[in-house]
Amino acid sequence: MAEKESDVRIQNPEGRRGDGEAEPGTGSAHPNGAEARGQPTERNREYRYLLVETEERIGYVTMNRPEKRNALSIAHMQELIDCFEAMGRSQDVAVIILRGNGPAFCAGHDLGEMIGQSPAFYRHEFEVCTRLMETIQGIPQPVIAQVHGIATAAGCQLVATCDLAVASENARFATPGVKIGLFCSTPMVAVSRAIGRKKALEMLLTGEPISAAEALQYGLINRVVPSESLAAETRALAETIARASPFVIGLGKQAFYRQLDMPQPLAYDYAKEVMSLNALAADAQEGMCAFLEKRPPKWHSR
Repeated sequence: MAEKESDVRIQNPEGRRGDGEAEPGTGSAHPNGAEARGQPTERNREYRYLLVETEERIGYVTMNRPEKRNALSIAHMQELIDCFEAMGRSQDVAVIILRGNGPAFCAGHDLGEMIGQSPAFYRHEFEVCTRLMETIQGIPQPVIAQVHGIATAAGCQLVATCDLAVASENARFATPGVKIGLFCSTPMVAVSRAIGRKKALEMLLTGEPISAAEALQYGLINRVVPSESLAAETRALAETIARASPFVIGLGKQAFYRQLDMPQPLAYDYAKEVMSLNALAADAQEGMCAFLEKRPPKWHSR
């Protein structure tokens, strides 16, 4: 049965939801030794495992556990959830870039805190992980993974979950849990939705890594670039997206994920209502007029 018109909602960005580590949020280190770009946000001082900043409406979220290859402890994942939720509510952030400090993007879950725990602990661990992935796809802003080094297990899940991904030519991706007796079941959810079934199962059953070129071929990432161009190429992609209406971008992202698992007739019923309501929005009217008048549009975020 088709969704009712009342089920189609256009969200205004004003109501967006959406052990040796570094000292909390005071560091200035950035991936591959890059200088900090822009000014750190106030929220940056609150995080122990993240560096957060915004420059010209591009938000940067840098995982900052380089000595652990940015392994995802529960505390680290909770900080990521909090950070993405805060950015999702911000009108000052149009696009978010997620990256890792040190030699790797993310090496998956922090196995050091997973030894000898209770069933309740493991359920909580994977519930927090699931919430993180759902938060990334639930906020209005597109999230771009900027990947270097390895992205394994839950790190590969992060890449598959992000709306877009740009990787350096030396990046590697894997779901190697089978090799240590812990099948990558939660990474499987994201990876199997990003690439074809046969390749996903090969990665899950063998645990063997794939190259950045293979990841591009199978649809896990969007672009492969030289290592020295990774930051610039990722930012260029973010800037292209940021030129559009943030209201329309948020609307489109929400609609994309909602229609994915619908049968095609229901997806069309849903999409035609979304597009009809979108056409009534101030930014759609402005954009169409600007196109016809051959002038740049002036977005109003509504």
